[in-house]
Amino acid sequence: MRLTSKTAYGVQAMFDLAFHGRGRAVQARENAERQGMPLRYLEQILQDLRRAGLVEGKRGPGGGYALARPATEVRLSDVVAALDGPVEEILSWEEPAGDKRKARPRAEGTDVPTLVWRELAGQVAGLFGGVTLQDLVARAETMGVARAAGAPQMYFI
Repeated sequence: MRLTSKTAYGVQAMFDLAFHGRGRAVQARENAERQGMPLRYLEQILQDLRRAGLVEGKRGPGGGYALARPATEVRLSDVVAALDGPVEEILSWEEPAGDKRKARPRAEGTDVPTLVWRELAGQVAGLFGGVTLQDLVARAETMGVARAAGAPQMYFI
């Protein structure tokens, strides 16, 4: 299985929001710089994630993007589905377009390789569904990854 760069960047961006954002909005520019990705591409990905209900955009001072749900409720499978479709479909098998070969009729349930492939796709989808953004945050904390400094506090007298 090979995920697209869009999905890889999407997972990185979501991790950044969960780890560095800590409840505040994060500017796309900051996210792109920390994660080493092109800003324009990240902005497109964030729009797809916003349409999927995974992030919220906030305008104005202190604006940017924030998680729409707690990190404990966002699974990697949600991010993959928002950007590339369900994991099971990414792993599905289709006959190549324009394949002129005629398939031999098979008795129901005798296509063992296809059955095994479907089972594996289900297991991989389960793995993606079993990992949350909070799991990534916890791993980063265990590894001692430094967090970005929070937004500067404004004091009014």
